[in-house]
Amino acid sequence: MPLLLVLGYVWPEPNSSAAGWRMVSLLQLFQRQGWQVVFASAADKSPHRLDLNQFGIEEVTIALNCDSFAAQLQQWQPAAVLFDRFMLEEQFGWWVDEICPQALKLLDSEDLHCLRAARQQAFNEQREVDHADLTGELALREIAAIHRCDLTLTISRAELQLLTNVYQVPAAQLLYCPFFIENCQVDTSTGFSERQHFSFIGNFRHEPNWQAVLRLKQLWPQLRKQLPQAELHIYGAYPPPKATQLHAPKQGFYIKGWAANAADAFVNYRVCLAPLSFGAGLKGKVIDAMRFGTPVVTTEIGAEGISHQADFLDFPGIVAIDDQALIDAAVALYQDSSLWLKARHRAAACLEQFDAALLMPQVWQQLSAVQQQLAQHRQQSFTGRMLKYHHHRSTKFMAQWINAKNKLAALQPKESSDGAS
Repeated sequence: MPLLLVLGYVWPEPNSSAAGWRMVSLLQLFQRQGWQVVFASAADKSPHRLDLNQFGIEEVTIALNCDSFAAQLQQWQPAAVLFDRFMLEEQFGWWVDEICPQALKLLDSEDLHCLRAARQQAFNEQREVDHADLTGELALREIAAIHRCDLTLTISRAELQLLTNVYQVPAAQLLYCPFFIENCQVDTSTGFSERQHFSFIGNFRHEPNWQAVLRLKQLWPQLRKQLPQAELHIYGAYPPPKATQLHAPKQGFYIKGWAANAADAFVNYRVCLAPLSFGAGLKGKVIDAMRFGTPVVTTEIGAEGISHQADFLDFPGIVAIDDQALIDAAVALYQDSSLWLKARHRAAACLEQFDAALLMPQVWQQLSAVQQQLAQHRQQSFTGRMLKYHHHRSTKFMAQWINAKNKLAALQPKESSDGAS
């Protein structure tokens, strides 16, 4: 039975973030093909993490910059290694190349970190994204990691286009792999008249979500002036004190916190608000809203990778270009049942592009084709081979230096409480 080793940036939390949901679906993809899966991470185990053991997936804690990982890797001898975000490839990629050179190296980019950072920088400076934003240090690191891997799983067609057109990554090294949705049926169990209020959901540790909450706080008085009986309920894992302090029931602004089930944030609400000012990848909140039959008011960032039309006429809601347009769209969808039903109707067609029954076989076929001709595939990427050679040597020596330093520190006599050794 072939083994997949996943090196996780964090332990998966499918009920806290779209990234966690996506990771679980990737693990299932391999399991359904008869693979054994080991999930390893150096991160602390969080309270909302999914217990992978119940699905027959072994959980292993690993150490950074420690040769103990080499012994573990030697024992596993994985047929494939999946790096969860490019930082994990930077940390562990050289170990894999040295100990398991024939293992298929996969990178799950989640979303493009360099794109999200570029947009955040432009947002902070209140300007448009320019080429310099897209070619900074983070981009150099992330694109280099993509070149060093055999395949990068790219979540959005928009990012796929950016990687090929702007960063000139060969198409053969990229694999379009969005969210896998098992049941693409739209939940229509509750209708317009049975629903009330607005909702938003997003992990508070994710900066685009926090900025969206601040934007909602700013816009809410104007919106509620037109809809005095409406409330806005904000869900999300790990709300910090600065978020809970925004809780204002008298103004109809509620910080609900973590939702154990995503349905809680959608199924009884009339409209989902997602005023994202920056970000990247696919927005899980928008896809969840479609699944639960809740029309969405969002921005071009929120609709990216979901809508295929430049005018967003296929989007299951309204895409607004500025604050006033967001308010107008929210009020219109909340009050107009005909407009609301038309938006919900478009959700079914949008969801079809993420149908797991169609996508999983396609993704697996492309992945298997690369694995079966791995040597030839690698020969075609001189850039990747060059970056492996230079990066892995420097990373290896740095890791070995840190490891030696830690071992030396462990041998030093510890000082007593009064300072005497």
